[in-house]
Amino acid sequence: MDNALQTMINNMPEKTGKSLEEWKKILHSKSFEKHGEAVKFLKEEYDVTHGFANTIVSLSKENNDSPSDLVNNQYKGKENLKPIYEKLLVVISAFGNDVIKTPKKGSVSMIRKKQFALIKPATKTRIDLGLKLKDKPVTERLENSGPFGSMCTHRVKLSKVEDVDNQLIDWLKEAYQKAK
Repeated sequence: MDNALQTMINNMPEKTGKSLEEWKKILHSKSFEKHGEAVKFLKEEYDVTHGFANTIVSLSKENNDSPSDLVNNQYKGKENLKPIYEKLLVVISAFGNDVIKTPKKGSVSMIRKKQFALIKPATKTRIDLGLKLKDKPVTERLENSGPFGSMCTHRVKLSKVEDVDNQLIDWLKEAYQKAK
């Protein structure tokens, strides 16, 4: 967290009358569809300045889900893809005990010293597996990174557990080995 934001949070009780946690409770008791609605509410109902209102609303949206909640939320309505995800975890975990799994809102990063893979349920019928395989040629199956941009160099589309085959495992292992 940068110093300016931390200072703002520290000054919040004095300047607004409530701590960030108190503001979060107030906002979570309401349901705002848009960021601007919540900002307007704080400004009009509590006479909070725009800067503080914007910061409070932004920070109240931070995801406080546990890692398993994040993964479970990714697969809501896509439960058929969860066995593919679980198979990938088994394969990747076998590479070594230095793999760090980092769930985010929409994907799970696999990191050694650097990220080497990204698992993302892309549609209801497909997981996109992003890989970092610099200088590896693109093939029909090992596509360019597509929506992953610079986070990965390649993408493999997976729609069934059997797609996690020896070829894919070799690519994953190569990406893992390059991430040291």
